[in-house]
Amino acid sequence: MWLQQRLKGLPGLLSSSWARRLLCLLGLLLLLLWFAGSGARRAAGGLHLLPWARGEPGAAERAACLEAATRAWRGLRERGEAVPLGPGVPALVANGFLALDVAANRLWVTPGEREPTVAPDFLPFVQLRPLSALSEAGESVLLLREGLLRRVRCLQLGTPGPGPAAAVAGLASASGLVTGSSRDCVLLQEDFLAHRGRPHVYLQRIQLNNPTERVAALQTVGPTAGPPPGAFTSTLEKVGDHQFLLYSGRSPPGATGQVHLVVVAAKKLVNRLQVAPKTQLDETVLWVVHVSGPVNPQVLKSKATKELKVLQDLARKDMLELLEMPAAELLQDHQRLWAQLFSPGVEMKKITDTHTPSGLTVNLTLYYMLSCSPAPLLSPNLSHRERDQMESTLNYEDHCFSGHATMHAENLWPGRLSSVQQILQLSDLWKLTLQKRGCKGLVKVGAPGILQGMVLSFGGLQFTENHLQFQADPDVLHNSYALHGIRYKNDHINLAVLADTEGKPYLHVSVESRGQPVKIYACEAGCLHEPVELTAALQGHTFSVMVTQPITPLLYISTDLTHLQDLRHTLHLKAILAHDEHMAQQDPGLPFLFWFSVASLITLFHLFLFKLIYNEYCGPGAKPFFRSKV
Repeated sequence: MWLQQRLKGLPGLLSSSWARRLLCLLGLLLLLLWFAGSGARRAAGGLHLLPWARGEPGAAERAACLEAATRAWRGLRERGEAVPLGPGVPALVANGFLALDVAANRLWVTPGEREPTVAPDFLPFVQLRPLSALSEAGESVLLLREGLLRRVRCLQLGTPGPGPAAAVAGLASASGLVTGSSRDCVLLQEDFLAHRGRPHVYLQRIQLNNPTERVAALQTVGPTAGPPPGAFTSTLEKVGDHQFLLYSGRSPPGATGQVHLVVVAAKKLVNRLQVAPKTQLDETVLWVVHVSGPVNPQVLKSKATKELKVLQDLARKDMLELLEMPAAELLQDHQRLWAQLFSPGVEMKKITDTHTPSGLTVNLTLYYMLSCSPAPLLSPNLSHRERDQMESTLNYEDHCFSGHATMHAENLWPGRLSSVQQILQLSDLWKLTLQKRGCKGLVKVGAPGILQGMVLSFGGLQFTENHLQFQADPDVLHNSYALHGIRYKNDHINLAVLADTEGKPYLHVSVESRGQPVKIYACEAGCLHEPVELTAALQGHTFSVMVTQPITPLLYISTDLTHLQDLRHTLHLKAILAHDEHMAQQDPGLPFLFWFSVASLITLFHLFLFKLIYNEYCGPGAKPFFRSKV
């Protein structure tokens, strides 16, 4: 009945002018939407015509050359051992005394502990400028396990077409170079590193492979017999069959107005490198840097001559020793020491939140901090007595690392680093943090101790007088990671936080024996069960994650079995729960106020609905339930 009345009133409604206009507008809008939808469907299913562009000549050859040269990096990137340079990844190579920015070609020197860095006005590396290359493609990468930066450039040789490029090629031809087709690529690879075992030494290895039928030539800008840098004077030193350049100068005044005298010895290099067809070139350029302590400019004239002579004698001695060594041996020695230094570390396996640092961030931070830290333990000039003293300091069970874990400290594990200066500031922050958290002995040892402290701090591991305890927060064990190479007595311990098929976390511990075998025992939180002896078995040992009330460490490791057996009687715990039971108590669900608010809203809605129905049928002026037929 109600519907019939509404339909009878429809012609009157449509007789209104505003109603007809609104109806026409809606119809027009629907028509436009239909046309737009059909056009989008045709565009999605039709033919896409991409803009045609002429490819650059030789681009495919250069790309193939670069792909072949960098193919080995792919596996290293997947394992987190190689990081391409780019935004947030400064091109730093350093050894604690020298710091070099390869991209900006700058040098920093740290004269001593707690002394500000010195930035002499000296270009540290050789710049190579191809004379006959039409174009090039290149890529650079930090090799974290080798402690060096590798840059690969694929140079295309040949005769260009008319234009400015032809003029460049014409000059190259006039200089004796043979030009040819544009399908020839020369591979140039450069390795930059600051030697890990020799703090005053850095080097640049140049490898040029010329498979073409023409001569490849590169102009060198660096330690040649040309004019020295502005703030330095140079002399050519000849000792026997060896020649090298000796630069002497001073650094710009620092914040206190004091300066440092700087002496740099550099292996002499020719002005132009030429590689015959079908041959290779392998050249290593060496530098030795020595700096004085801070000198007041007012007494500089009286002290400069004597100080410079001492520095020059040291630089000569080091350079002559290096020139007697094969360059390949020097490079292999650096790689061996760096691999030995970088053996401990942190491996991120699975990350389930956004505030946990990625594996790339962790590896880069470890690399930069090791690069900025001296390693006197690796010096070949260290006496046996000094070495034994440092080893004992490194193996001493100091109270490191006290406090909560640094895993989620974004200022210690930054996702992006914009400059070398920021890296140097981060290094100072890490050293200060470790010193304040009971790791002074480890910081004093240098790079090996700092790496040990960083690994301990990441997971919340702490040495006490009798044991090593893992005191991570039970609420953040949803991330899977592994801590490698934790030094304990004469062994290395690997500790991993993993998850089973149901997502429940558990601990995996393995031991690597490095000396006289020592029995090591471990027990989980509370030590209710008998401690387990840790062996060097490949499968390792697993421990369930138990959470105590009040919270205590999740794992204890010690060489004293009696200590672990007595530990259960001294903890005085209220309860010991499985990890899932603890998490259930920590997350009981939504708070009571939320459910009370929802129930209140539902109740108010039904009361309002009841009021509407009551007013409609029972209130004043209510309509009858049944309409009379009379």
